[in-house]
Amino acid sequence: MNNETVLSAHPVSDEMRATVIENLAALERQHQVKVLFACESGSRGWGFASPDSDYDVRFVYINRLPWYLTVEPGRDVIEQPISGELDINGWDLRKTLQLLRESNPTLLEWLRSPIVYQQEADWVARLRTLAEEGFSPVRGYHHYVSMARKNLREHLYGEAVRYKKYLYVLRPLLAARWIREGRGVPPMRFAELASQILTDSAVLTEVNALLEVKMRAGESATSPRWVGIHDFIEAELAEAMDHTPDKGPKADERQLDQYLHDAALRFDSRT
Repeated sequence: MNNETVLSAHPVSDEMRATVIENLAALERQHQVKVLFACESGSRGWGFASPDSDYDVRFVYINRLPWYLTVEPGRDVIEQPISGELDINGWDLRKTLQLLRESNPTLLEWLRSPIVYQQEADWVARLRTLAEEGFSPVRGYHHYVSMARKNLREHLYGEAVRYKKYLYVLRPLLAARWIREGRGVPPMRFAELASQILTDSAVLTEVNALLEVKMRAGESATSPRWVGIHDFIEAELAEAMDHTPDKGPKADERQLDQYLHDAALRFDSRT
């Protein structure tokens, strides 16, 4: 492995993919909804899963038209109890659009996940366009910097550190740098962030070594402090906290309303 290498994610087996799709179909029948988009989130989506990592399936769904025409709003999430290694839950489309209006980073990551289980391609492409056009650098930046600070403070100052906790600090820091450099919405995949942001060959070598060990070890595996990575994290965080990002554009609520209107009519199960 050389200085330009950043490891990729474990692939999803055909068997697990079929299990996910079966679960989504069952949820559609149980809740009388239509799944518009389903992807892998968490470490598998980020590209640094351990052999025993869960499958974190996240989806966007749309209810039948009458659900949107009531005085009292209904429950807008579907959560399935964790079963074995499968963790699956989703958001209603109206909730999704409300979060998109606020440039919710979690939602934006879902829409950029490299592992997609199923999708209504044209509708998801339109949703991604709305997300890109309304992206707020300041909201995304503060989210990632806060996440990095929290994980650093809570997980990286002990004598033994879980491998994955380094990545839970590195990834948001690199995402914040991506925004700081004016590149727009950060990619979800850690490999893409690291290969385009990290320029110090010594740091990149140590990150590659960390990834190689982490992707062979269990989720709870620990090691002594990785000095080069730790020093980079503290310097990068200090720089990130000195920066004030641009506010950027605001999402066009008329377009979001139109999207919900069009989708509710298109996917009403009565028609």
